[in-house]
Formats: sequence, C-alpha cells, structure tokens
Amino acid sequence: MSKLIFGNEMDKMADWTFRVMAFIFYVTDLFLPVNKKLAPFNIRNGATVVDYGSGTGRYLKKASELVGISGTVYAVDIHELAIKSAYRQIKKHDLRNVKPVKTDGNSTDIPSHCADLIFALDMFHMIRNTFIFFNELHRISKADGTLIIEDGHQPRSLSKEKILKSGLWEVVEENKTFLKCKPKKG
Repeated sequence: MSKLIFGNEMDKMADWTFRVMAFIFYVTDLFLPVNKKLAPFNIRNGATVVDYGSGTGRYLKKASELVGISGTVYAVDIHELAIKSAYRQIKKHDLRNVKPVKTDGNSTDIPSHCADLIFALDMFHMIRNTFIFFNELHRISKADGTLIIEDGHQPRSLSKEKILKSGLWEVVEENKTFLKCKPKKG
C-alpha cells in the first residue's frame, strides 16, 4: 500500500501523482514557508548546491538567493514534469544560477566533486537501488561536502541502514527532520 500511496522504491511517480503532489505542496507552502526548511542547511554564498529530487521546484528560489550570483543550484529529478517545473521557476523568478538536470535514476551530467551541499528532501523512500543513488551523490560531492537527507515515508532506522550499507557516507548528525552525512574518505 505504501508503494501505491508514497511511491516507495518506485524511482519515478506517475504523472497524476506528481500533479497531486504539486497541488498539496502549493497549499502547504501558503502556510509553512520553505525558507525555514533550508535555514538549518547553512547554505553559503558562492556554494554549489544540488537539490536532488527537486520535484515541484519549491526550494529553488530560496536556494538560488542563498548561493547568490556566484553560486550554482542544480535541480535534479527523474520526472519530466519536475524538469518543466524547474524551468518555470527559473523563468518566473529570473533564477540565472539554477540548472535543471534530468537524471535516468543512475547518473547525472553534474561534474564530479563540485557540490558543497546536496539535499534530498522527501524522496529517499522512492529510491529502488540505493547503492547507485549514494554512489552518484558521492561522485558529485566535494570531499568535504555535505548530504542532507530526509527519511521520507520510511522509518529512520531503515534510512540509516541504507546510508551505512552504501559504505560511502557516514551520518554525522541527525535530528527529527533529517540526517546530515559526510562522504567517507577512500
């Protein structure tokens, strides 16, 4: 049932599900501004940030403002509707430092070792092959980069198990909302 409702281990949701999600986020964002969600990530001016699983693009404007004109925000998603949404956000808010990137679920066209911060919010539960996912995030992260990952619709214990099983990331901090990870040296 959770697979049908939340997309657990589906990689890509159906178009109708994406549209329903977009509507729900639109309504939610009227009452709970996204600015508060990104505040604890300590996004710096000039940073390279990856919004992995950018979905509706709800975090792109604020992330773009935080990295400034000298920074870059990559909006990565597997869904074509998400990429279209990112382009709409770019046009609507004149986000010159945001670059949409469509992934096939295995790799991206993002340069290696460029990301200061990667955040994957409310999407981790959808990843079918977590080893490939964590390997790609490790490839694009700087050696001192940070990964912020939400559990999504799965238990925290399962999220931690998947992260540690990858052998590529270590959990350095956790709170009620997310896990903060650092790439393992190797």
